[in-house]
Amino acid sequence: MDKPGLTTDATGRTHCAWRAAAAQYPRYHDHEWGVPVADDIQLYEKICLEGFQAGMAWITILRKREQFRVAFEGFDFRRVAQYGEADIERLMNDPGIVRNRAKIVSTINNARRACELVDETGSLARWIWAFEPSDEERPAVVDMAYWTGNPTSPASLQLSKALKKRGWSFVGPTTMYALMQAMGMVNDHLEGCACRAHIEDLRRQFKRP
Repeated sequence: MDKPGLTTDATGRTHCAWRAAAAQYPRYHDHEWGVPVADDIQLYEKICLEGFQAGMAWITILRKREQFRVAFEGFDFRRVAQYGEADIERLMNDPGIVRNRAKIVSTINNARRACELVDETGSLARWIWAFEPSDEERPAVVDMAYWTGNPTSPASLQLSKALKKRGWSFVGPTTMYALMQAMGMVNDHLEGCACRAHIEDLRRQFKRP
């Protein structure tokens, strides 16, 4: 019998159960979710897509991700920062993305804030990774009840507050915890998942920016 939150496939490998929920999930779960990221553009993309997810299922965003990348020019935040009303209308008429005006405007706003932050500090990645929780703050084993409950953490609360203070939007503490999971700042593959040890190895080898 599978443990709560885990499932075993036909090959006998055990993974987080959500991996089996959609055809796009195995690759994302196995090769991307939790892998440490230090590239500014990739991090800006993750922040924006987690913001677009608010109130929606992640699979909806994942299915549309390639078109999001086309629509927002690869999430090059210096390009997106130049967008104006005509671009908002273009994006609102793009059926390949989530056509939510507030989230589109937020993506443009956050691009401008990213430019400011990079100009001030030199690196979006270095600034964000400064919020990584210490070993004492991270649980040794992920609690399934916590993992499924739209979690936040002291670190995600701090990151959310710091970004909001700088004028970012759609960066609430739950959204920022999802970012931390996705970018490898925490390893929330459940104990027993075949990917958990690999992600821990990647985190140990990762050179923080």
